[in-house]
Amino acid sequence: MDKLREECGVFGIFRNNGDSVVPETYHALYALQHRGQQGCGIAVNRDGVLSCYKDLGLVNEVFTQDVLHKMEEGSIAVGHCRYGTTGTNRRSNVQPMLINHLKGQMALCHNGNLTNAYELREELESAGAIFHTTSDSEVIAYVITAERLKSPSIEHAVQSAMQRLEGAYSLVIMSATKLLAARDPHGFRPLCMGSLNGDTVFASESCALDAIGAHFIRDVEPGEVIRVTKSGIESWKMEKRPPSAMCVFEFMYFARPDSVIEGASVHEARLRAGTYLALEHPVDADIVVGVPDSGIDAALGFSRQSGIPYGVGFIKNRYIGRTFILPSQRQRADQVRIKLNVLKATVRGKRVVLVDDSIVRGTTAGRIVRLLREAGAREVHMRLSSPPFIAPCYFGTDIDSVDSLIAHKHSIEEIRQIVGADTLGYLSIGACDNLAAGAKCGFCKGCFTGQYPASIPAVSGKRKYERYLSARDMGEESA
Repeated sequence: MDKLREECGVFGIFRNNGDSVVPETYHALYALQHRGQQGCGIAVNRDGVLSCYKDLGLVNEVFTQDVLHKMEEGSIAVGHCRYGTTGTNRRSNVQPMLINHLKGQMALCHNGNLTNAYELREELESAGAIFHTTSDSEVIAYVITAERLKSPSIEHAVQSAMQRLEGAYSLVIMSATKLLAARDPHGFRPLCMGSLNGDTVFASESCALDAIGAHFIRDVEPGEVIRVTKSGIESWKMEKRPPSAMCVFEFMYFARPDSVIEGASVHEARLRAGTYLALEHPVDADIVVGVPDSGIDAALGFSRQSGIPYGVGFIKNRYIGRTFILPSQRQRADQVRIKLNVLKATVRGKRVVLVDDSIVRGTTAGRIVRLLREAGAREVHMRLSSPPFIAPCYFGTDIDSVDSLIAHKHSIEEIRQIVGADTLGYLSIGACDNLAAGAKCGFCKGCFTGQYPASIPAVSGKRKYERYLSARDMGEESA
């Protein structure tokens, strides 16, 4: 892993009258595919009865035309595409989570990561709950279900559950008659609301609304629960909530550039990151190139500010799917060469500014620098549109420890030598707060600073959480 991966995209739609909501849900998930490529699913409500289809794979792999034609028609649906930061990559961890309980059915989709998942799971298991997955999303579903059994409605249950849940969660939830959306008090992960010909939709990003022709209304506020029924839309907000702390890396890498989050354009934020890089780390060079796709906007910003021409330096092979198998060890060791090809005419004999979003482990960055040199680049000056990653993230990305973070172990000069660049410059932490101009939120920069806006978990990370559960269960079996 040399790029951060973030857990999941969610979508929900409530249709008052008319055709099935399955086509819109499918197209919305397709637009959110960048947020998760491990698995996906859609749950549909037909006359109060919930059904679900989900599997491992990309959206177009799971939802073939044959599958879509066989799916139940319905007036409410929720959908999810998954990259799991907690729980292994197996079908049982794919969402939506479909729960049957004493008061009915519920389908839940979750984007984020709970920081008290293990404690809540032990509490629930002690009360008799039986878990079928290793995902913290099932913990959320069980907490809501437990609250539902003693609450007058599912919206009250969600509000009560939010008093017990800690960490990052943007949720869409479907019951027999309602569609709900909820966001954690810090607002770590995005969630927005839109309208489609009078129907109400929720999505992780506004690009999903654009994909189905929906009109953006507003962002779901941190600590807010929204309920949609035949009677209309109603909202509840936490009276006391902490300062908002959107993950700043949504603007640097995770979100699609055509999305607008908390009132700020992702594309403009990345252009601005490139502008700051040019001001903070100027260099004499002949051309600026961006690493597809996430480095291109920042490269354009660097070019505009510095006056150094922008050039297309790489061609990306977009037909290498999730299951692409490299035929030899040599290719497996350098798969960047399979995915990216350098345009030699662009870089040959030139001093190149190479712009990317981040360096995590350093292996991919080193290979890209080497590709440029092999193509004839005279100098390679690397610029990163994020600060160095020195600490884990506990709120929805797969940086589960410092072990994989090159910047935790090495100085910037040492990293420069490791990746083979002539110079290396990172975006300053101070610039992070100014990227998303007009954004109506604060930012979490914990992975850059080691200082977090919320408590961190005792058991964290995709692998650590799973191993801890396995070790505990094995201990119980041998006792």
